Amino acid sequence: MEDDRQFFATAPLGLEGLLADELAALGAEHVRETRAGVHFEGDLACAYRGCLWSRLANRILLPLAQFPAASPDGLYDGVRTVNWSEHLRLSGTLAVDFVSSRSRITHELFGAQKVKDAIVDQFLDRQGRRPDVSLSQPDIRVNLHLDRDIATLSLDLSGESLHRRGYRLSGGSAPLKENLAAAVLIRGGWPMLAEAGSALLDPMCGSGTLPIEAALIAADIAPGLLRRYFGFLGWEQHQPEVWAELVAEAVARRSKGLERMPRIVGHDIGRDAVAAAWENVERAQLQGRVHIERQALGHARPHGERAGLVVVNPPYGERLGEVAELTGLYRQAGEVFRDHFQGWRLTMLTGNPELAFQLGIRAQRHYALYNGRIPCRLFNFEIVPERFFTPRPVQTPGHSAPVHQPEPAAELSESGQMFANRLRKNLRHLGRWARQNGIHCYRLYDADLPEYAVAVDLYQNERVWAHVQEYQAPSSIDPAKAELRLAEACTAVMQVLDIPREQFSLKVRKRQKGLAQYDRQADSRRYFEVGEGGLRFLVNLDDYLDTGLFLDHRPTRSLLRELARGRTMLNLFCYTATASVYAAAGGALSTTSVDLSNTYLDWAGRNFQMNGMDERRHELIRADVLEWLGEARSKHRRYDLIFLDPPTFSHSKAMSATLDVQRDHVALLQAAAALLTPAGILIFSTNATRFKLDADAIGNLSAEDISHATLPKDFERNPRIHRCWKITRRVQA
Repeated sequence: MEDDRQFFATAPLGLEGLLADELAALGAEHVRETRAGVHFEGDLACAYRGCLWSRLANRILLPLAQFPAASPDGLYDGVRTVNWSEHLRLSGTLAVDFVSSRSRITHELFGAQKVKDAIVDQFLDRQGRRPDVSLSQPDIRVNLHLDRDIATLSLDLSGESLHRRGYRLSGGSAPLKENLAAAVLIRGGWPMLAEAGSALLDPMCGSGTLPIEAALIAADIAPGLLRRYFGFLGWEQHQPEVWAELVAEAVARRSKGLERMPRIVGHDIGRDAVAAAWENVERAQLQGRVHIERQALGHARPHGERAGLVVVNPPYGERLGEVAELTGLYRQAGEVFRDHFQGWRLTMLTGNPELAFQLGIRAQRHYALYNGRIPCRLFNFEIVPERFFTPRPVQTPGHSAPVHQPEPAAELSESGQMFANRLRKNLRHLGRWARQNGIHCYRLYDADLPEYAVAVDLYQNERVWAHVQEYQAPSSIDPAKAELRLAEACTAVMQVLDIPREQFSLKVRKRQKGLAQYDRQADSRRYFEVGEGGLRFLVNLDDYLDTGLFLDHRPTRSLLRELARGRTMLNLFCYTATASVYAAAGGALSTTSVDLSNTYLDWAGRNFQMNGMDERRHELIRADVLEWLGEARSKHRRYDLIFLDPPTFSHSKAMSATLDVQRDHVALLQAAAALLTPAGILIFSTNATRFKLDADAIGNLSAEDISHATLPKDFERNPRIHRCWKITRRVQA
């Protein structure tokens, strides 16, 4: 083959321009960026250099062929046009990655199987034997991308994603992929600052990815130097002498670069996070070069003789109440930076740009990036007084908490009559649907009219109970006017439903911290029984943040009952274990329900008792789910069916680590799926409104989006009330 070849480097969205510049600096020619990647040309040493030195790429691909593949036969025949003995020895191993978009072949597992068949059949026909498939570190990894029925067949020279540097073990919290962390630092100007000897601080470092990547940049350390596996090492055309020369050069540059390291420090309040960061620093062979310590954000102070860079990736916040809770965190960060870090630069990545304004510092520049599939913004700041301002309070819906109920309005205004009419209309349509389907608890109204921003839920037994939740009005609304509208809403609900005040409960959604999510918000101790799906459950409309029965999960509970027959079931973050009761009613052999709250577990036990279920087969466990998953795996616990419905964000004092479902969902899914039996099913649900499942990162798991199928009719006005997936182990080619 010719010395100069065409290559394609894949990259996360938003990094294409940076990657093009990086590859050009590494000697690539005819560099051309496109969506999620960069085309370039060069010799094999250039591709090797990209694998070793690229801080931003995911993979380096060597295209072998391009051909139409509108049918399985066309795909098979096209793959066989390549002489595979030039790339793989008979005793070698291979794996196939297949991605399809806008094409007639849509089933990616089937496509991968056809590609694999074409390769091994060629060996069988020519040599009478075939190479083996290996999903772990094969000699060659074949990549086929099918777009508009045109197949691009490539060798993956990287073998596995280049963001896996080798210093961070799989599992556990993974705030940022390493190449995104590097991009954050590059956009923040760290290479120039490091060259000048400036310091770096990450005051919320988690497992230490940003400080470690900062050290690799500052010390001129090749990010691939720790890796022991690349996709070209078992390739028949591999040039080991070229590779050995590049590695020797990288080792020498590392030794020289470590001599001029600036001070790099990471802080985190989490004990487990700090321990994980220290372990990662050691695996990165940066002991004594990167300092990690347990430190609260409010105690962060500058270090080093000259101003440097503060880099931070704080939590984003998704569910009701979390944004309000995180507002305080961002405000505290802004106060610390303004009071103690004047003259420093600040770069911050967040999935919630509105929270960035709570820092009280005007940004100089911002960039669009993606953390997995979450659209994020990267903000760059100069921490100087002329850019300071007083942030406005963010009024965001939060957790429900009882408030003093306003006096009912004496009479309804014209707009109040409109609200009452909407209630009547919904009651006719949804009430008929509920009666036809035997549903006794449902959402009647959810901020249909902007002026009346409340949610109204009905709970029915021999009486009708109204549970009204007010979305806290923004600061731009006159408080007196907001109070009047709330009073009218309360009056209208009681009038339309014809209920007395003792059957009416009002809550306002406001900020809750730490263990407050488990605390009583009132002390009525007024529980009553409702029916759902032929089962009996206790609800409490007054005393707690939630009533004991998540109404939007009604179809999800029914699905779990259908799946549970003859299976063992695990319910993680079980709340009052209503899903476990459904599974037991569906014929589950046993259920195990895990939650941190004694309050909810006691409630769960009463739910089981009310339905006459044998509690010996239905285990209730009080534990930090994150810790319990590791213990359960070590004890070889296995389940046929798992329901995983984590909070979007949690940092309660009793938990050993902070949980952010967007940041941590890959590790959480993998930890839960490790407890599945081979044919087991995991139902994963989240109420994070902007959640993006990172399907590429969940390994051998296949995720089917069943959100639409689990959306009840009474929540159709808010189709993103939750997202839900059916997850099974992927069958590999």
